[in-house]
Amino acid sequence: MPSYVTHLACPRCDRRHEAHVPQNVCPCGSPLLVEYDLDAVGTALTKEALAARPAGMWRYRELLPVASDADVVTLGEGDTPLLRPSALGFRIGLPGLRVKDDGLNPTGTFKARGASCGISMARVLGIEEVALPSAGNAGVAWAAYGAAAGIRVHVAMPRDAPAANRIECELYGAELSLVDGLISDAATAIARTVSEHGWFDASTLKEPYRIEGKKTLGLEIAEQLGWRSPDAVVYPAGGGVGLIGIWRAFEQLARLGWISGPLPRLIVTQAEGCAPLVRAFEDGKETSEPWSGATTIAAGLRVPHALGDFLVLRAIRETGGTALAVSDEAILEMVSVLGREAGISAAPEGAATLAAALALRETGELDADDVVVLVNTGSALKYLDLL
Repeated sequence: MPSYVTHLACPRCDRRHEAHVPQNVCPCGSPLLVEYDLDAVGTALTKEALAARPAGMWRYRELLPVASDADVVTLGEGDTPLLRPSALGFRIGLPGLRVKDDGLNPTGTFKARGASCGISMARVLGIEEVALPSAGNAGVAWAAYGAAAGIRVHVAMPRDAPAANRIECELYGAELSLVDGLISDAATAIARTVSEHGWFDASTLKEPYRIEGKKTLGLEIAEQLGWRSPDAVVYPAGGGVGLIGIWRAFEQLARLGWISGPLPRLIVTQAEGCAPLVRAFEDGKETSEPWSGATTIAAGLRVPHALGDFLVLRAIRETGGTALAVSDEAILEMVSVLGREAGISAAPEGAATLAAALALRETGELDADDVVVLVNTGSALKYLDLL
């Protein structure tokens, strides 16, 4: 089938870049975003035709960058359930509560979506080795999909990352380096080795295609709601790639005419011990400052600075959303609540969204009649040592 990708665009300086050669960031330092000929997509694909396709992330292939099915590297990612924990929702005053349970993806987290798309495009572009820093889950996902594609993966991870992630990286044959410190220290190590060995840098938002896989979260939520936007989506942000992807998904669906009305309010939650995006939002800033002394039990939220911070903040503000931090104590409590009251295995990152929704319901920022989607980004099984 044809590719509907037209170019890569810089959201900061508006420069256009070629889409069919390996690219990292714009010379201005901004991440690059994939742009499509949406008029052609609208002519080629209908909602009815989509409904007849097999399940999975790649059913949205016209809105993804890989043209040939032969280049798609898949382990069965996507098509995760949009659960409705009715009893829990009524108890907390949000009867329209939904949970998008992405812990049911391959490798146990939503990172499988980004890795599937990123590794698939690496295959298309002839890239043989990739390297990335990770708080844990992204490294595992890229290791698994790299193994499936025959692409060598190099991962740098904080030494105190969850044990499951360290073990799984090695299970999938990745070269794993453990570093003292945070993901930012792992990023420094990767930057050095990428330069030394000529590996492709697949760090968060330093390649354009991870975000396209994450975009399918938004596409699925809209389809599972009968092509309607929820009133709000609550997302736990470390690097914030998934939130940017969800934002772009709903924007593209609106331009296609597949949904109408306002986009969902996009709500970011972070941990009190590492909340650079929340602080920037509250201060009215367009970018964030690196967080000093980052600490939280939620490894995926322990990201002191996000390359795409300005995009996350733009998405929040343009959709009328908000950002708030929650405590580690509240996060742990919500891990238990989701398990005991809804049968949902939620990682601390995903559980943070319930803590945020509770706080926003108490302040009246979420109404009783709102349809609110919480994004559970991973399985609690990733944190057996913590639990």
